[in-house]
Amino acid sequence: MISDVQLLHVYGAMARYAAEAQSVSAKNIARANEPGFKAQQIESFDAYLARVSASAAPDPLAQGFRVTDSTAPMSPNGNNVSIEQEIFNSAEAAGQHSLALSVYTKSMDLLRSAIGRRG
Repeated sequence: MISDVQLLHVYGAMARYAAEAQSVSAKNIARANEPGFKAQQIESFDAYLARVSASAAPDPLAQGFRVTDSTAPMSPNGNNVSIEQEIFNSAEAAGQHSLALSVYTKSMDLLRSAIGRRG
């Protein structure tokens, strides 16, 4: 029953999204000095939700996140990683992860209270 609560699935997907966004930023930062490296970017969570909501898959939220090449301007060595942008993306992902886990935890506490169990 609890596993059927759609809100929990959405916030679980949001936590997975934030982890993947952190991973993409970390890879970009790690290769920031590599000549010719093209930074990657992950689709927005809103775009992901729109894409999976139109899906006919049995569990659409289990689909992966799309990662594409960044269209940011290139530096003279052909690399387009912006450290400032990656730090911003990483901080934003950390905030999304915290939000998702907080809502998930509070929802579980509320459901436990509703069925008469304590955390």
